[in-house]
Amino acid sequence: MADYNRHGHAYAAQGYGAGGGYGHTPPPSAPPAPTASAPPASYSSPTSSYGYGGQGGYPPSYPPPPPPQAGGFGFGYGYGYGGGAVAFPPGTHPDVERAFRAADRDGSGAIDERELQGALSAAYHRFSIRTVRLLMFLFSDPASSSPSRMGPAQFVSLWNCLGQWRGIFDRYDRDRSGKIDSSELTEALRSLGYAVPPSVIELLIANYNNGVPRNGALDFDNFVECGMIVKGLTEKFKEKDTRYTGSATLTYDGFLSMVIPFIVP
Repeated sequence: MADYNRHGHAYAAQGYGAGGGYGHTPPPSAPPAPTASAPPASYSSPTSSYGYGGQGGYPPSYPPPPPPQAGGFGFGYGYGYGGGAVAFPPGTHPDVERAFRAADRDGSGAIDERELQGALSAAYHRFSIRTVRLLMFLFSDPASSSPSRMGPAQFVSLWNCLGQWRGIFDRYDRDRSGKIDSSELTEALRSLGYAVPPSVIELLIANYNNGVPRNGALDFDNFVECGMIVKGLTEKFKEKDTRYTGSATLTYDGFLSMVIPFIVP
């Protein structure tokens, strides 16, 4: 039995809208929360050495890293956007506010994909527009009248989430190359509870290396996109795997509906 939540990885109520922060339900596609469990182990179904569920998480006492150039902060949600003053969640770090305001050049209180790309590229390295579009899909409020734009609450949630992914990236970039190779990617995903088989690791690397898996490696934005896709598709699959066996039956329509939003954001 694939024990998804044995060590507190309770994703069922997480969803894919605006989420919380440290001390709250993780934001959408944030890595699994830290746990005081034993060192990472394999996540698998009874018939395979690869899969998900079971033990894992961060090593003992490994805290979620803060966003870049910012202290820790917690926040709540419920803020809309439109004209007028921009309302940030309580406790938002000034650096995050400044990043949003700098990106929101027209002062509308919301940013589009190009503005988000500029904000993230200034904080890290250049983010590809493909990765940015996936982030917009995952973090924008679907109930908003402008789902193609991101308000301050969603931006703070995204910033928080990327801070956590950055900590994982830095931890598993063991040679300090600024890239994650196939072995480092395998370890990073396994630490989060995803024992991805080598054949899939090769596909993931090749996807960001002009179709060639050998000697390929992921920049930070590719790593974030890769991690969020693995996490997101696993969560969607788990919705069908109601008995946690590591297998599920899907209709053709259901399969396409599950996969396409992640590959065509």
